[in-house]
Amino acid sequence: MVKKNIKPAIEPNNLKSEQLGQFRDDASGQLMTTNTGTRINDDQNSLKAGDRGPSLLEDFILREKITHFDHERIPERVVHARGSGAHGVFKLYESQSAVTKALFLNDTKTETPVFVRFSTVAGSKGSTDLARDVRGFAVRFYTQEGNFDLVGNNMPVFFIQDAIKFPDLIHAVKPEPDNEIPQAASAHDTFWDFISLMPESAHMIMWAMSDRALPRSYRMMEGFGVHTFRFVNADGVASFVKFHWKPLLGVHAVAWDEAQNISGKDPDFHRRDLWDAIESGAFPEWELGVQIIPEADEFKFEFDLLDSTKLVPEELVPVQRIGKMTLNRNPDNFFAETEQVAFHLGHIVPGIDFTNDPLLQGRLFSYTDTQLLRLGGPNFQEIPINRPVVPVYNNQRDGHMRQAINSGKTSYHPNSLNGNSPDQAKASEGGFVSYNERIDASKIRARSKSFLDHFSQARLFFNSQSDPEKNHIADALSFELGKVKTIAIRERMLGILSLIDKSLAAEVAYALGLHIPIPELPINKSIPADALVEDYESVQVESTLTQSDALSMAGTIKDSIRTRKVAILAADGVDEKSLGIMKKAIEAQGGTVNIIAPRLGFVTSVNDQQIQVDESFLTAASVLFDAVYVPAGANSVASIEAEADAVHFLNEAFKHCKPIAADTGAMQVLESTYFSKKIENDEGVIVGISPTELATEFIAAIKKHRFWEREKPRKIPA
Repeated sequence: MVKKNIKPAIEPNNLKSEQLGQFRDDASGQLMTTNTGTRINDDQNSLKAGDRGPSLLEDFILREKITHFDHERIPERVVHARGSGAHGVFKLYESQSAVTKALFLNDTKTETPVFVRFSTVAGSKGSTDLARDVRGFAVRFYTQEGNFDLVGNNMPVFFIQDAIKFPDLIHAVKPEPDNEIPQAASAHDTFWDFISLMPESAHMIMWAMSDRALPRSYRMMEGFGVHTFRFVNADGVASFVKFHWKPLLGVHAVAWDEAQNISGKDPDFHRRDLWDAIESGAFPEWELGVQIIPEADEFKFEFDLLDSTKLVPEELVPVQRIGKMTLNRNPDNFFAETEQVAFHLGHIVPGIDFTNDPLLQGRLFSYTDTQLLRLGGPNFQEIPINRPVVPVYNNQRDGHMRQAINSGKTSYHPNSLNGNSPDQAKASEGGFVSYNERIDASKIRARSKSFLDHFSQARLFFNSQSDPEKNHIADALSFELGKVKTIAIRERMLGILSLIDKSLAAEVAYALGLHIPIPELPINKSIPADALVEDYESVQVESTLTQSDALSMAGTIKDSIRTRKVAILAADGVDEKSLGIMKKAIEAQGGTVNIIAPRLGFVTSVNDQQIQVDESFLTAASVLFDAVYVPAGANSVASIEAEADAVHFLNEAFKHCKPIAADTGAMQVLESTYFSKKIENDEGVIVGISPTELATEFIAAIKKHRFWEREKPRKIPA
């Protein structure tokens, strides 16, 4: 073993005052310490009561690390800085009193106000909406028992298992500190260096490299609570619960090439989409789903319920849809509401409680700590968007930006001068009582062996994808790792991929011009060097469930064109009858139509009618639309065919697998495209028929979202 060149823990400071400005801290070859110089034995695991127990407040290493991380940026959020918000309501379908005493999940008559914030994770406040990234999906319920915040993502799992690694993850994915490059992107050395050394991230990487990382809109993505929580009913009986949000428009994505183009054409694409949908009355809707697991079944699965890198397959525990959320009002002021909303997992109500998930336990500390910096102090709850709809009574006073004017002499409890008010609430009066979980364990920095299977669910996810989705994952990995400059990191990551799926690893290796190395085991850097599992391979599991339909987007809802945007390419001399029939049919189904022409203003139809132009080819782009239609009209068709941007518009729409329709009289426009010889065998390109029949078939095609089979079929090299 090569010995490190280790300096003494305490070293005399021989720097002269004039040299202090030149001081550079080089950690190469040194042992890790806290900010006060104490050497750290385990930087991988938070201190817990037993390896599956709750994290302990006394963990000064965890608190120092996360506190420093939480305070690294001012004033925007360190993560989830780029966000969009909206108001709405939640309506319960059926009382859940059998499993929880939370009143808003018992009362089917009352609509609970909500505020939702969607976001990207890695980028800064000014970054693009279309980065390949996880999307935050945070919901605040303003209940009659106080605020309940369900703070999750559009992916059901996460990169890490223990909160002590969260600063490392975000440091790795953020722009590299020496040059602040790249922005809102994971395709760089530091991210993949970290990931290749953290095999617990394997499952999440499959999600992040899938189409789930490129949603068509916030309105068309799922949401998940990520962690396992507890429901507790009025009798004190607890169940484990996983939260889901199911969009009624289905789960849809854009293509990676399309996402990159959208970032240049309209980096506010998702923000604009959400705002416009609500303003037009096309209110976004999701159903709240829950997976309920009795406490007696805690250990019946092949995975650990407390492991945030694992999901509970819907085939094992079906999702029960218990209510619907509708977003029906945009914020009046972006800063006052969307920017200042302060979500926190610790905002819960009686009937909902925590588990010992070590990632969840760390977040319970981190969120309050973050808001103290971002919003100026302990009174951030008094900002209007953060106030509950019920009165607040306690003995907290003063502090920066205090809003409440509290009367009276007493600000302590117990007291006799004010009749002991405010007094504690009994459980029967709605007072929150933590679930009475028995804990009998040693204080230890460790991770349960039940957390050490990292590949079975990554394999399950990949095997569950359709062929186009698998191709997209391979392309994403090839792109991301192709941006990594360090060959050793690429090779190490190929070793990880080979443990998930050898054909996937082979395709990525082929694209990178590399051979797949034999992965070194144990590769789990989340285990301290002096506490390695003796046989790492023995804890790897081959899941008995080989495929889960719920994990693929191929079978999502495809029964509506509501809010879909259709471009109609027209010029002077357009056939207004055909255009009018198509426009009317699309709008009757809830879609929107934009007339795209060579110039702004109006186009004059073949019968001298004036038709308003929405955008010119200079400002419009196919990537901002879901489908394209070319109406008849000899002069219009000739102009469109001669317009290079119009032909490019159609070529790009075809490349991105979108539905395309054209009247028979517009066939010469399609014949000028690169895909003209492919039209006959492509069900997503509809030509001719009567105007009414064409509209019917075109609408049916738009409902299918994309025709991914249009992409070249590939065989993955063996």
